[in-house]
Amino acid sequence: MSEEILINVTPVETRVALVENGMLQEAYIERTSRKGIVGNIYKGKVVRVLPGMEAAFVDIGLERAAFIHASDVVVSQSGDDAGDGPKTVPDIRTLLREGQSLVVQVTKDPIGTKGARLTTQLSIPSRYLVFMPGVSHVGISQRIEDENERSRLKGILEEAAAEKHEVEGGYIIRTAAEAASSEELLGDMAYLHRLSQSIHERISRAQAPSVVYQDLPLFIRTIRDLIRPQTEKVRIDSRESYQRVIEFVQEFVTEFADKVEYYPGERPIFDLYSVEDEIQKALSRKVQLKSGGYVIIDQTEAMTTIDINTGAFVGHRNLEETIFKTNLEAARSISRQLRLRNLGGIIIIDFIDMDDPEHQRQVHRMLEKMLERDHAKTKITGVSELGLVEMTRKRTTESLGQVLCEPCPVCDGRGFLKTSETVCYEIFREILRVNRAYDTESYLVMASQSVVDRLLDEESDNVADLETFISKTIRFQVEPFYSQEQYDVVLL
Repeated sequence: MSEEILINVTPVETRVALVENGMLQEAYIERTSRKGIVGNIYKGKVVRVLPGMEAAFVDIGLERAAFIHASDVVVSQSGDDAGDGPKTVPDIRTLLREGQSLVVQVTKDPIGTKGARLTTQLSIPSRYLVFMPGVSHVGISQRIEDENERSRLKGILEEAAAEKHEVEGGYIIRTAAEAASSEELLGDMAYLHRLSQSIHERISRAQAPSVVYQDLPLFIRTIRDLIRPQTEKVRIDSRESYQRVIEFVQEFVTEFADKVEYYPGERPIFDLYSVEDEIQKALSRKVQLKSGGYVIIDQTEAMTTIDINTGAFVGHRNLEETIFKTNLEAARSISRQLRLRNLGGIIIIDFIDMDDPEHQRQVHRMLEKMLERDHAKTKITGVSELGLVEMTRKRTTESLGQVLCEPCPVCDGRGFLKTSETVCYEIFREILRVNRAYDTESYLVMASQSVVDRLLDEESDNVADLETFISKTIRFQVEPFYSQEQYDVVLL
């Protein structure tokens, strides 16, 4: 599998595209005016404790107070090993009090109307490791499956940690550490120790609320988190950002130095592999499948629902085979769309009903296999009695649609408009209501072109009957800037 990373940097935003086999798989966008804050460490102040929710609101200097649950305070407050079994969550009032200063890290960006989500268990990432002050265990990514390699990596870290007693902390070995040398791991440990001490010093001097550590900018985080041995090229269209990336690569990931290149082409970098077009398509509800079938994706506050249809695909053998092939193709497409759109939380997939249990198993296996490439943590259930597949995908930042779009001001995000017929009948009811309350000679109805046209045409008999009933004349005026649902009834 060939893989390329394209990085487009402008003064107002940075965009990253992860391309696999010539097709866009993931897109990341960071705007200068609204940068993501996941991973940032703050010295905050507790502004409100909520015993009924076992949580508290913390002022970290943002527009909205951030939210911390008691379970995210327990580990650091108790000093227990984070690797122990499940713990009972103590009363939030025993952990926090209003006005208290608190060092916290953001685990989830503010999304919609919700504030940022926090934890007191700090974690500081590097290329191969994540350092966690205050705990003592060494964890390892589940994606490193070889038991010998897992033992080797843990052995290197445990031996090195035993020799360095001056810094207390535990580690998580990241997926990127697979096959890394002991020198590379020890280099990461030394870097994380220096960074941890620097953060500790800043915390002791900082006033609440204030930021004490900010994660790297997107174009450097990309190198730290996304670049892998199978990555063939990293192309950057900004010479200044390219220089900063080269400095980072030469210090931390020297083996990838020859893969990073400056892209000076006249053609915009996101026109390569049709990245720009694919991002536009990812904002649509409908995803067309090559067979002629299609997938409908609806993102709501509570969950994302995905529906599969055969559409124009009529198959070659029989209905069951047609459905099976459509579902298989949809499973491949859905896994890509989840990554590309950065959809998180609860996801419900309604595959077309399959009678054959073997077909169900193969479609489910295809979905699982395709999700293995996902950088976000996913959990998937079997096919339910209703034929639905339920899954979760870890959400830490806004989806692509939430970053690039806003709710429609005309329909207020419903996706539907009242028909002109419905609005006409609302106007009739409003005239009757106003007529009972006020005494006037006539009425002026101000509405959109489509509504006025209907009032003067299909509804003209009803208007005449209403005028007779109230013994008043009704006039109409088109307001070109009114939406179909807007109208005013004016007393004359």
